[in-house]
Amino acid sequence: MTLRLGINPLTWTNDDMPELGAETPLETWLAEAREAGFEGIELGNKFPRTAAELSPILARHGLALVSGWYGARLLERDVEAELNAAEPHIALLSAMGCGVMVHAEVSRAIHGQRGTPLSRRPVLWEADWAVLIPRLAAFARRLKARGLHLAYHHHMGTVIETEAEIDRLMAETPPEVGLLLDTGHLSFAGGDPARVAQRHAGRIVHVHCKDIRAAVLERSRQRDLPFLAAVLEGVFTVPGDGCVDFSAVLRPLAARGYVGWLVVEAEQDPANAHPLTYARMGHDALSRFARAAFG
Repeated sequence: MTLRLGINPLTWTNDDMPELGAETPLETWLAEAREAGFEGIELGNKFPRTAAELSPILARHGLALVSGWYGARLLERDVEAELNAAEPHIALLSAMGCGVMVHAEVSRAIHGQRGTPLSRRPVLWEADWAVLIPRLAAFARRLKARGLHLAYHHHMGTVIETEAEIDRLMAETPPEVGLLLDTGHLSFAGGDPARVAQRHAGRIVHVHCKDIRAAVLERSRQRDLPFLAAVLEGVFTVPGDGCVDFSAVLRPLAARGYVGWLVVEAEQDPANAHPLTYARMGHDALSRFARAAFG
């Protein structure tokens, strides 16, 4: 597999706030994603969830399915129960030829709670780490046997959010647990995406390329906003439109021989950020950064 550019449907709508872009049909998302130059797209809330339905739709637009988010609850249920819950999702990704599954632990998560400030996000106690790590490792091994690499998505408002938590997760899990590096979420959490890319390049199996508007981030932190409120304020944008140094992020990945997807993911209110305009901006900027880093 070579380096490929994809996009997440959050440009057009939002799974946690489905009223955003609710009037825009799936066919528009797909046509505009392709028009902007992307080769693939991740799952969103209007996608059919069987390969028989989804495959011909994507084929009409010349798009591949990149992957799709799965919110796990391994702190609350054992590996067998989690695998049973995930089976329809795993089956879809496998049938569509995906290489990774986007995976986040959402037990106790607050990112979808519109009235809960981020300062109240959950943290893992030592007893929680002792439960999560072996279950996550076992889940990842079982997933790998199905041809999918687990791509752990650190995320604001969840139990794995900070740079230190990412470091511990990588230190205590086997290689089957891959890392999804999300430049926007890590920057929001106060981390350094370039430093994490340098430190964990060998474990990174998927990349979400999200930029940050620094002034909005500062206001969001000062006001201790809920995650979705910060999104509506415009904290995220596409690569090249904010303060993330994507050249510094991509260089260590290129040096380590990263292959796979670079995905533009920038949740915004489509009423304020015209989706096709921002999709094009993100594609063109990320293409420039990728060419400079990967050659």
